[in-house]
Amino acid sequence: VHLMESGGGSVQTGASLRLSCSVTGIDITLDPWGWYRQIPGSALEKVAIINIFHRASYASFADGRFTISRDNSANTLYLDLTDVTPEDTATYYCNRGDWWSGPELPDWGQGTRVTVSP
Repeated sequence: VHLMESGGGSVQTGASLRLSCSVTGIDITLDPWGWYRQIPGSALEKVAIINIFHRASYASFADGRFTISRDNSANTLYLDLTDVTPEDTATYYCNRGDWWSGPELPDWGQGTRVTVSP
């Protein structure tokens, strides 16, 4: 299984970005998937999860600003970030798993870095 995140960059407060996670080696269709992030010096935290019915759940900081989606035909997961703030500066990762189980795959991608300046 290979996870490849992309779409990050350096932006200013209030900007929008679309992060992508291309998955190879496994079909994403039959599993929930999610986005996680790691702020430097902090633990990994859950951002959003999308189940097989395309129903999404969000961490409180993401609710209303971020949107998770999936394209099963492309085996790709997306995270649309809007109205970002410096507190969203982090490396973002994708992984398989639901809200309660957390990330299931042991091998993570390299992540995609989002840097938000004031």
